[in-house]
Amino acid sequence: QVQLVESGGGLVQAGESLRLSCAASGIIFRINFMGWYRQAPGNERELVAGFTSDDNTNYADSVKGRFTISRDNAKNTLYLQMNNLKPEDTAVYYCNFRRLSAINYWGQGTQVTVSS
Repeated sequence: QVQLVESGGGLVQAGESLRLSCAASGIIFRINFMGWYRQAPGNERELVAGFTSDDNTNYADSVKGRFTISRDNAKNTLYLQMNNLKPEDTAVYYCNFRRLSAINYWGQGTQVTVSS
């Protein structure tokens, strides 16, 4: 099992920044993907940013140039630096780890609200 706990969400104004953190614990091995998803009311959950198994990163087109995913392996923590936030970034943000076996682990989510 892998436990994921997100933090760092909040209410900000457009143009401001937030940094999300995802602390992982448990049996962390054979993870071939780790990343951030988000879900706004009435919308499907969408990938925001992620690390693939070969350490490449990918980003949703809507956040390229504004968001940066990073990780601290020593702390088992994943981060998402979000700059120049826009009202359309408002959503619940979820941390996701996925094993080679395709088992997914999700955090509880953290709310990000951007006012105009």
